[in-house]
Amino acid sequence: MRAVVLREFGAPLRVDEIDQPVAGTGQVLVRIGASGVNPLDTKIQAGKAPHARVRPPAVLGMDLAGVVVAVGPAVTGFAPGDEVYGLTGGVGDLQGSLAEYAAVDARLLARKPRALSMREAAALPLALITSWEGLVDRAGVHAGQKVLVHGGAGGVGHVAVQLARARGAEVYATGGPSSLGVIESLGAVPIDYRATSVEEYVAAYTAGEGFDVVADNVGGSTLDASFAAVRTYHGHVVSALGWGTHSLAPLSFRGATYSGVFTLLPLLTGQRREHHGEILRAGAALADAGELRPRLDPRRFTLGTVGEAHDVVGRGATQGKVVVDIDG
Repeated sequence: MRAVVLREFGAPLRVDEIDQPVAGTGQVLVRIGASGVNPLDTKIQAGKAPHARVRPPAVLGMDLAGVVVAVGPAVTGFAPGDEVYGLTGGVGDLQGSLAEYAAVDARLLARKPRALSMREAAALPLALITSWEGLVDRAGVHAGQKVLVHGGAGGVGHVAVQLARARGAEVYATGGPSSLGVIESLGAVPIDYRATSVEEYVAAYTAGEGFDVVADNVGGSTLDASFAAVRTYHGHVVSALGWGTHSLAPLSFRGATYSGVFTLLPLLTGQRREHHGEILRAGAALADAGELRPRLDPRRFTLGTVGEAHDVVGRGATQGKVVVDIDG
């Protein structure tokens, strides 16, 4: 089969012919229709993501949507012809999705939302699972709460906004001037973080009490801002990028709590993979109900132009999630 192989960190990606995998015990073989490109993919290529535990040569790509073509022993719930999606590889020793086929742990998959195209479904898994683990599993977002999403127009942020709204929360989201229209179109109150201080927007939208839940999808100083924006006593901050050195004083003085999210852990350890499948099934139901839809970058890429796709994502020059067409 054809696959995009990283031969060494920092080297250009190239299309090679490699052996087509076979579905082993607990796996299904998927003919990949589309593969989502995440900023983490570009960091892995550059050798700047040691936490992903990738050792070249490796096939990159984490998100996929495709069709089951074979089912291995001990697999139930999937059959050839099923359209599926998932966060399935591209880290550790798991083959990625920039290939024509992948043998995938069935626990990591769910049926593709009927309302979404292959391209749209391939854009969702990492963003959906990250948002769900933070907002639902850790923070328990529910109706009546005020939720602040940092980076609300970003790849994870725009999904977090929709998820929080689907659970009945009143949602606010930060962004730069060019992203405020997108945030508003998603149903959140847009906040220009460049023009408004944390103290100002906390006062304006929460009467100075702070937000019940703050979701950080940016990291660095934005996580510090999250600690200053959360509600006293019952507030909760979640972050997928809490890897720096931060003072917990603002959080502690509010009696608030914090949770970190590391979405790749089940892929790297093999533990709790079935929960990824559960989240994807719940996300498919939301998509089919019209409550969740990814924003796609309008540009089209193929296996042969993956380098261009990585360049666009690496430069932050996207207008939505970048997706690579694999099949057809």
